[in-house]
Amino acid sequence: MIHLSSLDKMWLSFYAMGFMAISMGLIYVSRHKLSNRLLKFIFALIAYSLLIFSFLAMVYLVFSGPTGGGR
Repeated sequence: MIHLSSLDKMWLSFYAMGFMAISMGLIYVSRHKLSNRLLKFIFALIAYSLLIFSFLAMVYLVFSGPTGGGR
């Protein structure tokens, strides 16, 4: 199990939220703005990969518990 410091957990949560925003934009572009099927697939694949990574990062952050800052 990886033990991250409080600062590392903060940065991981920022990255996860940013990846969620990027994936939202990529999914929108792939569904509404692109007509090439290959580009649609590539954009959607990247978007869903970022979304899955974000989900796993948030699950880790929520279930890793408090950091116990007084050590």
